[in-house]
Amino acid sequence: MIPVEPERYELYGGPAYRFELGRRGFFQALGGGIVVVLAARGAGAQESGGGRRGRGRRGRSEPLPQEISAWLHIGEDGGVTVFTGKVEVGQNARTSLTQAVAEELRAPMSAIRLVMGDTDLTPFDMGTFGSRTTPTMWPQLRKVAAAAREMLIDLAAEQWGAERSALVVAGGRVTNPKTGKSAGFGQLTKGQKLAKTIGADPPLTPATEWKVAGRAAPKVNARAIVTGKHQYSSDIHRPEMIYGRVLRPAAFGATLASLDASAAQKMPGVTVVHDGNFVGVAAGDELTASRALAALHAEWKTEPQPSGGELFDLLKKGEAREPSDQAGSIEEGIAAADRTLERAYTVAYIAHAPLEPRAAVAEWSGGKLTVWTGTQRPFGVRGELAQAFHLPEERVRVIMPDTGAAYGGKHTGEAAIEAARLAKAAGKPVKLVWTREEEFTWAYFRPAGVIEIRSGVKHGGAITAWEFHNYNSGGSGIGTPYDIPNQHIEFHPAQSPLRQGSYRGLAATANHFARESHMDELAREVKMDPLAFRYKNLKDARLRAVLEAAAERFGWGREKSSPERGFGLACGVEKGGYTACCAEVAINRAGGALTPKITRVVTAFECGAVVNPDHLKNQIEGATMMAIGGALFEAIEFENGRILNPRFSQYRVPRFADAPAVEAVLVDRKDLPSAGAGETPIVGLAPAVGNAIFASTGVRLRSLPMAPRGIQA
Repeated sequence: MIPVEPERYELYGGPAYRFELGRRGFFQALGGGIVVVLAARGAGAQESGGGRRGRGRRGRSEPLPQEISAWLHIGEDGGVTVFTGKVEVGQNARTSLTQAVAEELRAPMSAIRLVMGDTDLTPFDMGTFGSRTTPTMWPQLRKVAAAAREMLIDLAAEQWGAERSALVVAGGRVTNPKTGKSAGFGQLTKGQKLAKTIGADPPLTPATEWKVAGRAAPKVNARAIVTGKHQYSSDIHRPEMIYGRVLRPAAFGATLASLDASAAQKMPGVTVVHDGNFVGVAAGDELTASRALAALHAEWKTEPQPSGGELFDLLKKGEAREPSDQAGSIEEGIAAADRTLERAYTVAYIAHAPLEPRAAVAEWSGGKLTVWTGTQRPFGVRGELAQAFHLPEERVRVIMPDTGAAYGGKHTGEAAIEAARLAKAAGKPVKLVWTREEEFTWAYFRPAGVIEIRSGVKHGGAITAWEFHNYNSGGSGIGTPYDIPNQHIEFHPAQSPLRQGSYRGLAATANHFARESHMDELAREVKMDPLAFRYKNLKDARLRAVLEAAAERFGWGREKSSPERGFGLACGVEKGGYTACCAEVAINRAGGALTPKITRVVTAFECGAVVNPDHLKNQIEGATMMAIGGALFEAIEFENGRILNPRFSQYRVPRFADAPAVEAVLVDRKDLPSAGAGETPIVGLAPAVGNAIFASTGVRLRSLPMAPRGIQA
């Protein structure tokens, strides 16, 4: 398998999508009103001719930009439609982005409709990943909304002959307090066809003055979700639609030696597709499709492949790279130390295990392909489809219904391509839904890794040397936030025996686990309290603030660890977010075995100005629950190209019985730009739990998962 640095998956966005719509095209598609476009990369749309923007009567029409980040339309009926290439995969981005528009436009959230992730309707977006929606798309939508607000003020001032400075926008209306005159957005835009491209920053509302943003707001389409009205990809139905299944190889990399499809071909209404190693069936109902798949008789040629027992030795053969962080001299730092420590930490492959497995509905019509599928990268999947079927991208449309979780696992378009191949052969729309076993086997995994650390420390607690090597799992979060004069930090790509890619937090979880476990080990070496030891080596005020907030809420130091209970902590920085986690673990010693149970977790988190406190807490709590699996028991088992535990009955994920009491402490910095929160809160749980287990049992666990079958003392 070709080695791929996991973080590079985030960069696969295909060619930039270029909008061809001109001013006329916008209004033909949407009707009259006003349109505001935010130009990406400073597209040169300039106003000329002396006419005030908003009048639309004088001066030349400026060209719309080639590349667009976001755009907004206010119709003659007063409806506000916002278009973004970002998608909703359960992180409540639809709600937070609606809040951004409502805040700057001064309109109720109920009046705003977001169109997300439709490649025919929305501007190009590389994808929804990396906690980038809040720091990138949120300010973009604020800008277009603020520009639209200013246009509405211009319209009202012109129509009423009023000074624009006297006008107020609130509740979806423009009002002149002096005269009492008031008009809704639809009244002002009626009969207008106005477009404005903005490149410079319009005036934005500071976080200290937010009325809609910064406050709790319910999920925009919560009722549709909880009542079952919302249609996921697997719920889409098209006229004359049939159902598909794909024959999977006997092992990774296997090639088809022979195929006997005669029994399936004799079944009424069944289409068999055989193209090289791809074999699939389509039929009028799911049961017939499954029976047709079972009737195929295939022989596969396989080659010997590595198994789980060889994994970490194999990864250690990773190629050397230039260090990402280097300062001072490691050897001088080691020489200056009173105590030195060398330790290795390992991380297993784990699966994303989303509630909604991959699914797609594909339809060919008039030479154009339309696919409904759950993906974090609609434009990337469009590019994959265009390449697979040798089509220009404008003849491929990808529509992404709000999707039931992704966690970094839905960057690629396998199900979309498979459904489209079957639909093309059958001449009808095809729905393809992966089984849970297919999801566990043929999706990619969070990378496994080996991390080696060599360090030195003074008796007083000052760290003098820090050498850190990550093999395979990735460079995300690899740098240390601690003040260490001598550092050498390096990522080594390796040949991965399993397909791997993005996972919530990327390699930051592995790197934080190793670093924060090692910090605890160093603290024990010099007999310092783990919190005091971190303070001793920390100059970053933001990280110190979350450590203090978590420790205070948790009551760090009030109780001492015992053989029955242990306390641990960890902290870190990733993707603009600062987190600290304190964990309490109970140890069940019944029958001589040591079984840990996480009983309480306190996570403090700071990501700049908080956009929606309730949803931010949801993200922290959700990340905590997800992290429990990777920390204690989740691991993909494999042998010779086959996954050995591809079912929930075999692959252990967190259950209700595993849920601890979780407290989220928000550190709201209204003086700082908002950062994302979908990933960073996951990184602190595993090391905090590992440190708590050691505090209680004296057993240091250096491999994730730490206790898949209890603690082996």
